[in-house]
Amino acid sequence: MEDMLTNLSTYGYIVLFLYSFGGGFVALVAGGVLSFMGEMNLFLVLIIAGVANFLGDSMLFYMGRYHKSEMMGYLHKHKRKLALSHLLMKRRGSLIVLLQKFVYGIKTLVPIAIGLTKYNFFKFSILNAIGAFIWAIVFGVGSYLSGDIIIEIFNTILDKPYIAPIMLVIFGGAMWLYMEKVTKKVKK
Repeated sequence: MEDMLTNLSTYGYIVLFLYSFGGGFVALVAGGVLSFMGEMNLFLVLIIAGVANFLGDSMLFYMGRYHKSEMMGYLHKHKRKLALSHLLMKRRGSLIVLLQKFVYGIKTLVPIAIGLTKYNFFKFSILNAIGAFIWAIVFGVGSYLSGDIIIEIFNTILDKPYIAPIMLVIFGGAMWLYMEKVTKKVKK
């Protein structure tokens, strides 16, 4: 156990950067809990996660803006989610840049969708930076403050391993149903 904590605190910042670059929040939550345990520095966790998330979404925007033809091949399966992203952008405007980091299923597609439009890159970058650090603070500080609860849940799952797959199926099913409902084709 001590070796695992040493490895996590040593390589955890690298894992946190790579995982946050892709928009994931699990490593950020783990970083918050490890900060609670005294194995990582919370300030560094927040800075690294925020910067990585900002860079990742900026890269997605860039890919959408300057490599449309290459991106469209990968986005073929996600046409409906991409359409939802465009719709959210039209309805909510700049607010969606801030909030997209918290919406599972479209958080990767929104920067691409915005890049496909004529949205100003400078404005996107400012909002993206603000959103990335809000995201890092919410999940990082939230997991730090609820470290006891998260550790207790983790220990419960270790004691009763059958709980984890059930929770994953319920969570995954709920997310799938939500995305199906939101992206459902309207019959005319």
